[in-house]
Amino acid sequence: MRDKRIRAVLALAVAVLFASSLAARAETFPNHPLRLIVPYAAGGGTDAVARLVAKGMEQKLGQPVVVENNGTGGGNLASQLAASAAPDGHTILMANQGPMVVNPYLFKKLAVDPLTAFEPVTLIARTPLVLVVPKASKFKSFADLIAYGKANAGALTYGSAGNGSASHLATEMLLKQAAIDAVHVPYKGASPALTDLLGGRSDFMVTTLPSVLGFITSGEMIPLAVTSRDRVAKLLPDVPTIAESGFPEHESAAWYGFVVPKGTPASVIGILHGAAVSALATPQIKERLESEGSTIVGDRPEQFGAMMKAEAARWKAFLAGAGISAD
Repeated sequence: MRDKRIRAVLALAVAVLFASSLAARAETFPNHPLRLIVPYAAGGGTDAVARLVAKGMEQKLGQPVVVENNGTGGGNLASQLAASAAPDGHTILMANQGPMVVNPYLFKKLAVDPLTAFEPVTLIARTPLVLVVPKASKFKSFADLIAYGKANAGALTYGSAGNGSASHLATEMLLKQAAIDAVHVPYKGASPALTDLLGGRSDFMVTTLPSVLGFITSGEMIPLAVTSRDRVAKLLPDVPTIAESGFPEHESAAWYGFVVPKGTPASVIGILHGAAVSALATPQIKERLESEGSTIVGDRPEQFGAMMKAEAARWKAFLAGAGISAD
């Protein structure tokens, strides 16, 4: 009995010391540069949003926020690296559709379950996707592309930002609805996929509007359709939606948010949330995101967490029904 009491006292002392340590760290947070891990290669839409908001957060936090890109394994390695970091708020993961709510059902074996390994901070923004082709493409309209795909099974190739990315799943949804068979070429981000599309090494791509808007403006790529329910009135008023082009059930979008390792103190999450929302409210960042077609959110952690659970259920059902797997 005496030994049990001693062990109980020691366990209580350790718990108190751990709690005190977390509280002390929260009081001084942040006390060194932060790391923002982006699960895609540099240069794409997700990376651009991450860098923009990180720069705005630096002013509020008083510490640099260093962006680290890692698109290996469809973003799974980035999730693993972030989940294994100390839960002190100094490591943030740029969370979006693929790594967070699709990969658990796309890959048979994951080192970490992103839905349980992280605490939500905030949903930063949502953005529509756009189907583009290079300017030299033989497809001059969305109808041309669909007609060719139906008449030539397996002849079309498309790139994506990676297995499970918004660009991948939005395309697969369209192909399933149109009963078209096409070849998927996954990359480690939108930027390298767009480079190959420009070079004529693939036929088309569905990607985030921010990642390709510069190419559309310069005329190097032609937008054929957008994935949102409504047209992108300010930027692409003449580009039809996929829904109005014969597939009324089609609607998809990309979203970006911040999560931190499980066990991060609520007080630290509160500081990060405040810094992110403050950054999103600055005129420069607000105008930049909205000028690229994004809708700013900045919701509470519990709201973001509930949204991810709903998205996970949605994509789990879609992947099972479509028989899509990365393994």
